[in-house]
Amino acid sequence: MYEAYYQLQAKPFQLSPDPSFFFSSRGHRRALAYLEYGVHQGEGFIVITGEIGAGKTLLASTLARKMTSQSLVLAQVVSTSLDADDVVRMVAAAFGLSQENSKAELLNRIEQFLLACHRQGKRVLLLVDEAQNLPARALEELRMLSNFVSGGKPLLQTFLLGQPEFRKTLQSPEMEQLRQRVTATCHLGPLDAAETAAYIVHRLLTVGWRDDPSFSSDAFAAIHQYTGGIPRKINLLCDRLLLMGRLDQKHAFTGKEVAQVIDELQQEFAPAGEQTGVGLHD
Repeated sequence: MYEAYYQLQAKPFQLSPDPSFFFSSRGHRRALAYLEYGVHQGEGFIVITGEIGAGKTLLASTLARKMTSQSLVLAQVVSTSLDADDVVRMVAAAFGLSQENSKAELLNRIEQFLLACHRQGKRVLLLVDEAQNLPARALEELRMLSNFVSGGKPLLQTFLLGQPEFRKTLQSPEMEQLRQRVTATCHLGPLDAAETAAYIVHRLLTVGWRDDPSFSSDAFAAIHQYTGGIPRKINLLCDRLLLMGRLDQKHAFTGKEVAQVIDELQQEFAPAGEQTGVGLHD
């Protein structure tokens, strides 16, 4: 809606992860370097933790994109509260395999798929999102999948993406065998104030921004204070800010406009009976 008004090539603050928007903050650069090292080891588990919206999935997608020239097969599983048997079925589905079999048959089918990829010179990566939702038995099933080898080389490498509490799960005594398979781990923290401003400018420039609309220093400060430097929260706020700017025909944002949008967002998500304004969803 506002893209044409501001002459942007696309929406700069979409919520879905897109590697073309990857912002190389200090924390993300460090995390990406650790992950690249882990991937080049070609085995075991790579663990990425961070708050909701910190950029875990985008980081993994960016890494996978950098590896496309290496004949990569990438599959993704988004976990809820899966039990052990569900995990095997979800992995089979992620690889495009039939799930209408017993667990033993499914495991055999997954192994044959991995062997076929290996013979074709392809590497297989499994990305498991929301790993903090997995019970210990489900994580053990994932560890067992890492036992598939050919000629001494592992056939599967797994990314485990989770919220901070997943780190506590990994430290429990029953996770000892899984911990021994972890080749790289990183935690994504929030952006600081300067990085928040640079992140916003980076995303705008990616879609052809020419300083319209402009952002004052107090606008950047207000955005950082409200979002805490969490990329997804920044995207949500800035998307709404640009929409408000289009509706009110604004070409410059200050802390005043940011505060107005923050107030609207807070009203929209206030408990029933406490809303005093009219949100966009009405």
